[in-house]
Amino acid sequence: QVQLVESGGGLVQAGGSLRLSCAASRSISSIDAMGWYRQAPGKQRDLVAAITSAGITNYADSVKGRFTISRDVAKNTVYLQMNSLKPEDTDVYYCAADFLNMNFWGKGTPVTVSS
Repeated sequence: QVQLVESGGGLVQAGGSLRLSCAASRSISSIDAMGWYRQAPGKQRDLVAAITSAGITNYADSVKGRFTISRDVAKNTVYLQMNSLKPEDTDVYYCAADFLNMNFWGKGTPVTVSS
């Protein structure tokens, strides 16, 4: 089992920045991969960025060059630094963990980017 708690969402103007945090209940070194997804009401949940236990990262094309995923193993926390935010980045952002071939999710943190 992995519990995930997101924080850091909020309201920001276009062009601004936010940093999301995801605290895990167990050592993230033992988790195969962690990632951030986002979802708008009535739409599917899409991958934003992911990082493997080996530190390999992957990004959606729409956020490449603007968002950075990173992790602090000592704090069991994964971050999503979001820069140059656009109104279309407005969504609920969810942290996910792939552990022992099971997917675990946080409850999400909302991000609103005003134009």
